[in-house]
Formats: sequence, C-alpha cells, structure tokens
Amino acid sequence: MEKTGFVSEEILDKIRVGKEYVAAKYGFRNHWYPALFSKDIAEDEIKTVELLGEKILLKRIDGKVYGIKDQCIHKGVPLSRKPECYTKGTISCWYHGFTFRFEDGLLCDIVGVDKSNIIGKRHVKTYPVQEAKGLVFVFVGDEGYEVPDLSRDVPPKFLDEDMAIRGMAREIKSNWRVGAENGFDSTHIFIHKDSILIENNDLALPLGLVPTGRGAFKVQKEEDGPKGVFDLFEPETIRPVFQGTVEGEEVRMGTPEGKNMLPHNISIWLPGVLRVDPWPDPKLTQFEWYVPIDGKRHLYLQTIGCRVNSAEEEAQFDKEFEERWKPVALEGFNDDDIWAREAAEDFYADDTGWLREQLFEPDGNIIEWRKLASKYNRGIQTPEDIK
Repeated sequence: MEKTGFVSEEILDKIRVGKEYVAAKYGFRNHWYPALFSKDIAEDEIKTVELLGEKILLKRIDGKVYGIKDQCIHKGVPLSRKPECYTKGTISCWYHGFTFRFEDGLLCDIVGVDKSNIIGKRHVKTYPVQEAKGLVFVFVGDEGYEVPDLSRDVPPKFLDEDMAIRGMAREIKSNWRVGAENGFDSTHIFIHKDSILIENNDLALPLGLVPTGRGAFKVQKEEDGPKGVFDLFEPETIRPVFQGTVEGEEVRMGTPEGKNMLPHNISIWLPGVLRVDPWPDPKLTQFEWYVPIDGKRHLYLQTIGCRVNSAEEEAQFDKEFEERWKPVALEGFNDDDIWAREAAEDFYADDTGWLREQLFEPDGNIIEWRKLASKYNRGIQTPEDIK
C-alpha cells in the first residue's frame, strides 16, 4: 500500500478534514522545534536528540550550539556511538576517521588517510540551531530551505523581552498529535477534576466547557507571523458546566467557588505548541510543546512564563517555579494529561482512529486546528526525509 507521511493513501482518501495533518504522523518539516534546555548542554558537551525521526548531534562550541546529522556519510554508523573530537570544532567517526566540521558539516579530513578526492567535497547534513528563552531550538527541514524567523514558530508573548521562562521536559509514549489535541481539548478538563492544583491555587474549574457558537474560536494566520487557533473563554462564547448529571441525577460538581477563574483563552500554534493565558495563576502564562520524536513518542516540553522587571523579580519567580509551579502544575496537574495521552495512543497508532473517532460539538476547536495545520504547514515529514 502506498505511503504518504507514514499513513496509507487508503486512509487519507477517507479523511474529510485535515488530511495533511493526519498524514503528518512524524510531524511537519521546515519548522523550528525546541530540543532541550540551554542549561542541559554545557561548553564542549555533546548531546544527541531525535526530532521527527531524525537523529541529531548537538555540540556547544565557544558558547554557540551547532547541529549535524548523527550519521557518518561513509558507512552510515552513528557518530554518537563513540564521539571522538580531536579539535574543538570537529568530530571524527570512530570507525574510519572521517572528520566533519560542526559549523558547516564539511568533510575536512580523514584521520589516518592524508589524501582523498572526497575530502573538502562531501558534507554531513547540518541543522540550524538558535537559543531563546533558555531553550535550544533546532530547525528540521529541507537543505536549502529559507529558514524563517523563530518568531513565526512560537506563540505570541513567548519571546517578549520581559517574559522569564522556566520549565521541564519529558518523553511521552504517544504521537505528538494525540498530545496536542489533549492540550487543546476544551472538555478534557474533566480528567483534572481531582487535581491538587484546584485547592492549591483556589481554582474555579468546571467539569466541561460548551461553545455557544462559532465565535468561540478565532484563527490567526497573518502571513509573516505565527499561525494558530484560539479557544476564547468569554461569557458570550463559552458556557462552563459545573454540575454533572447522569440520567437527570447530579453525580458530580465542579468547583465554581474558586476565586481564580479559567484562562482568558487557550491557543495552539504551528508546528505544535499550546499557550494557556493566563495559567496556572493570573500572573503566569503556560507554553508547552509536543515535539515529535518519532511516530509513537513525543517530547513534552512544558514551560511557564512570568513577566519580570528586575533580576530580583526573576529570582523570586525561579524560586516559586521550583517550589510550587513545577510540582503542583507541571507535574501534579499535567500528569493527568500524560496518562490520558498514553491511554489514547493505541486507538490512533494504526491511523484508523482518525476514521473511527466520534467527535461532538465542543471538538470544534480541534477541527479548526486540524484545518489550519493542514493548510499552513511548511511540509510533511516522510520516510525519505529520515533516511
């Protein structure tokens, strides 16, 4: 059966909305993705990451992080199996001594072979790398593609000068789309009904949210800016449901008495990053990425942003993050989301889940996300791209 982006043509022919999104099992090419936190790669340190199925070698050299494909062009072995760096700016393959420059991927020498016609003429693939807000971003795309500004692949506000960012990352055993839709799902808050965050932060949390019309969603698609879909939590667009019933009998209540209300909006942006504003506190904003590792796993990179006006304020936020927001929000609250994603993975793993799912009215925001992602992505990752 012919494959397109790892999903069969037979299945794609039956998809009514978001065909390219369903095809992107391994993610969207020609986009920036966060790979790790800057603090996790020291000077001269080598790290290996896998993004969209591509194995990448990162090294910090004179403060700057460079990325090359983790595969020797000679016999195809991973350079990371036994990294040998005889000079600061190069790495030599442990097998036959092929030596590549991190800066441009050039085969500059072959250790032990002083002459060869291919020296200076062959390259290993390189990846553009940029650091921002304490994160290392890698551009995964086609060689020769005009690399866009990072601001087009992160949510608005994330790069604001006064926005301090703290976070954590972990590997999740589910496809990135399952993660993204879990985060943007307006009725999935039901799984958080017993969360420690409710009491810890005096949170008003309904059991579900019902959109009252198309005005509940807004699409942002400016040509030179990020592309995303907003779920607007306004009285005229969203109706919170605090009383849960089964056949007319009340069986569960939300927490309407909390003084801290819902976010003003939740939005999701290409290539797969959520912004919850404000959350988990009126002075904070949560940004979280669902980075494809391969077709079955994603990197869940969670961050919380706080506006600060001084080093003292940033230090205070750092303390609050470690002592409160990380254990209570990113772990205590979002652990429910991880559990849900991994439980849903089997349903979508063979791709038939996209045909068998039964959506309902509150899933309108997810449909808008699928449509936007299908129309405005810059390319779908395919088996050929990973080779």
